[in-house]
Amino acid sequence: NKMLSCAGADRLQTGMRGAWGKPQGLVARVAIGQPIISVRAREASKASVIEALRRAKFKFPGRQKIFISRKWGFTKWDQEDYERMRAEGLLISDGVSCQFRGPTGPLKAWKHAQVKARA
Repeated sequence: NKMLSCAGADRLQTGMRGAWGKPQGLVARVAIGQPIISVRAREASKASVIEALRRAKFKFPGRQKIFISRKWGFTKWDQEDYERMRAEGLLISDGVSCQFRGPTGPLKAWKHAQVKARA
């Protein structure tokens, strides 16, 4: 229901379109303290990522914080712990994350995991 009215009508009006509380787009319910965007990057591009997130903050309503995690990538281990456990052979890379191989279990499975980790 597009309308053009008055002299020199150079702008298109939408009139009553979208009235009466009809939904206009997609939204997400976000709790206080819930991460909105998560980024994983190399240490060398840390400043660029922080600047990109700082600029992106203005696109969201409310106050946003930029939080730099101590974790290694998207794993649940801190960076120091991850490097130590990886050197000891307790962690095996598994694409984006990693698998924890504890000291218990079948010896054959442990040897197979160690050979695979060294390759």
